[in-house]
Amino acid sequence: MQIDTATHGELLEVAPKGRLDSNTSPELEKALLERIGAGQTKITVDFGGIDYVSSAGLRVLLVAAKRTAAAKGQFSMHSMSPEIREVFEISGFLTILKVYPDLNAVLAAG
Repeated sequence: MQIDTATHGELLEVAPKGRLDSNTSPELEKALLERIGAGQTKITVDFGGIDYVSSAGLRVLLVAAKRTAAAKGQFSMHSMSPEIREVFEISGFLTILKVYPDLNAVLAAG
């Protein structure tokens, strides 16, 4: 899995590419938890490059969101395809995680 990052002021954007499943989710989890542990508490994950997400991937996002919240930070996601958004909707994750249509919406939300 390729994971790109970019900063937008205080916001860290993490952009994984490919499948987010039991094989690749540990890599994303490590990247996110290292950043949170280093004090980065305003994070958004760009889903534009993700074409599949499994329950293992959902778990990683939930862990990262909980750690960010414990550090009094903000965790969000953006740019989900309709298929990926459906996985989040069916799993109930849309009610517990912040999802925006694109990066501009994340930045506007502050």
